[in-house]
Amino acid sequence: MLPTYTSRRAVFREIAQRSWVHWPAYDYTPGFDRSSLSALESDIRVVAKTWFSQNEHKTVEPFIHALPLAYVRFDAHDSYAGSTSYEMETLFRLFLLKELYSWDHETALVEYLTQHPDFCEQIGLESVPDQSTLWRSWHHRFTADLQDTVETAARTILIKAQNAGVAIPREPERQSRKDDNENTESNPDDQTVLEQAETVTEYVSRVAFPAFSLDRGEGCEIHENAYWGLQTYLGLRENLAVNEGARSFIHESNRERTPLGHAHREHIRDLTIEQIREMYRQAVSRLLDRVAETEEFFRAGIVAIDITEDDPFTGDRTGHEDEIIGTKENTDEYAYQWATVQLVGNTVPIVLDARPVRKGDTRKEIVEDFLDSAEAAVHVDNVLMDREFDSQHILEMVSQRGLSYVVPKRMQNSEKAQAKRLLKRGKDRYETDRKLHLGDNEWHSTTLIYRRKENSEHDDHRQYSVFMTNTGTGHLTEYGYRWEIESGYKSIKRFMAATTSKHFGLRFFYFAFACLLYSIWRAVDLLVQVQLTGEYEHSPIVTADNTLTLVKKETGIG
Repeated sequence: MLPTYTSRRAVFREIAQRSWVHWPAYDYTPGFDRSSLSALESDIRVVAKTWFSQNEHKTVEPFIHALPLAYVRFDAHDSYAGSTSYEMETLFRLFLLKELYSWDHETALVEYLTQHPDFCEQIGLESVPDQSTLWRSWHHRFTADLQDTVETAARTILIKAQNAGVAIPREPERQSRKDDNENTESNPDDQTVLEQAETVTEYVSRVAFPAFSLDRGEGCEIHENAYWGLQTYLGLRENLAVNEGARSFIHESNRERTPLGHAHREHIRDLTIEQIREMYRQAVSRLLDRVAETEEFFRAGIVAIDITEDDPFTGDRTGHEDEIIGTKENTDEYAYQWATVQLVGNTVPIVLDARPVRKGDTRKEIVEDFLDSAEAAVHVDNVLMDREFDSQHILEMVSQRGLSYVVPKRMQNSEKAQAKRLLKRGKDRYETDRKLHLGDNEWHSTTLIYRRKENSEHDDHRQYSVFMTNTGTGHLTEYGYRWEIESGYKSIKRFMAATTSKHFGLRFFYFAFACLLYSIWRAVDLLVQVQLTGEYEHSPIVTADNTLTLVKKETGIG
């Protein structure tokens, strides 16, 4: 089925309705303009992903002439100064087609254009250029950077099409040619890892950080990247507050002007919670697009939802009772709480979204919110949640979405009695169906799995854990992946700047930015592993400190 006006309109309507996706990138991203090739690559990723999700779009060629390019200024990448017969936009589309098919010579492209006059008409090509014209245009007219963009764009289109089940003319390479590294030793030395990490970190930070904006207006003397550099710098040092950090930053930064602590703090305070979340989701979307170019990312499918606490709050919380709400363990302490949804399992553990938890927020609202954003970013199969999400209404909502779940159940009298019987019989595992009452004679069907813990310190029914799942027992082993969230939270909190402020937005921004630094670290590690060894092992070979130091360098420090 061919693209229609309706299907094309649906693509850009869907893009417009995603609040965390900004297209075209130059119009929303500081540092980008209409001639920025990084912005063009980002736009192609956004449009291609949505384009191939439409049922009518089942081949790649229509995407080439449907891709909006009228706003792109190719002049900066055109090495010819005089008049020419063919516009750069048209040539870009032609060489994109050539790269999609991986034709070695321009002759194959000429033959295709001759045999497909409808394609020529759709891209506004009045006459087919000869082979020598195309060769000169590619080798002498296109800059090296523009050639790289053509190759990157073609690879992106092939990957997005393949992910959507669309027929493609060839298998895409899973890394850019400009990122190729001939070092394929299975155990690269530390220096090789660090050198590769520096290159990848520079690229990844350029991908992620432009999603953040302070909306300061035109003519500001201090570059916006200096603010993100300072925030990264604060994450490098434990218990470093912004005022002290800003003073040190003046000496360690290679920038002529850096923000003062109070100015940095005030700009962050101007951001709303929703603005912070939008920027975070956009940054992660860019990060995912980058790691999705490796086939190692395709194992994504399991997400874990959890809530963590900030350090206990010991001051006066008057007026902030709805934000400093206590701890999950029902102690007499108070703390800010933050929730996350994160990729877990064999894939790279990137934090897909984060949000604060206020008094009155229901667990069902949190799960529904996170699944909306997670499913917009990746393909989700299975949802892992902690015991605090043990609710039949949450489980029903997850099932209604067509997703599977594994959630530990709080042991009530009936579960304790069953565990005692299992202990008496010496059984390590037991499975039974259970219907949970939803109200109004409606029920949610689930499966209860009792599992005996190894080396338990208890000698009674507490030796057993009870899990609920709506899928086979094989998914129970996946629940062990949740440990990644706890270990991830330790790293995230290590990346957070210190503050005594009770400003809710500022507190949340510090947490969200720390989540981004953590996700950048894990993305850098995946890309470095794949480039150096061709494989991805879950245990990082790039340290968090190395990555932060390289990000620090990229954002303008030392």
